[in-house]
Amino acid sequence: MKQNKAGRPVSCRCVEDLPKFTCFKPEGISPDRLESVVLTVDEIEALRLADKLGLYQAEAASRMKVSRQTFGRIIDSAHRKVAEAIIEGKSICVEGGNIEQVCGFHETQGENTCVCLYCGFEKPHLDGIPCRTEKCPDCGKPLVRKGRYSSVV
Repeated sequence: MKQNKAGRPVSCRCVEDLPKFTCFKPEGISPDRLESVVLTVDEIEALRLADKLGLYQAEAASRMKVSRQTFGRIIDSAHRKVAEAIIEGKSICVEGGNIEQVCGFHETQGENTCVCLYCGFEKPHLDGIPCRTEKCPDCGKPLVRKGRYSSVV
């Protein structure tokens, strides 16, 4: 578990699938002036459960295996970041979070695959070598294990 600067360790949050896209950019802003807002993978999952699927916080929290209060903090943070990006014309990038991929409901294909959350690069997993210790050859970001427990930082 990841340790915050002070207080209790952050527990893993369950997600049913990794995001398919990792960046959304507003039209009409030059790349040299574009600022970004970063949403974590667990914040994207909270948005999916609460806003896309319309689940109540208690049910969504249960599916993420966190308390209702923790879910409330996650979804509140996600809502604020999305609002900031839309109102101020910033890009939304998805990265990081303390997650445990694919919990309970949907098993994904490719359990023996390492994947890049940034560009979608995939490669076969090599036993004995954690995916997170390898870098994506396309963008240089760390890889994560597809279909198993992943701590994404």
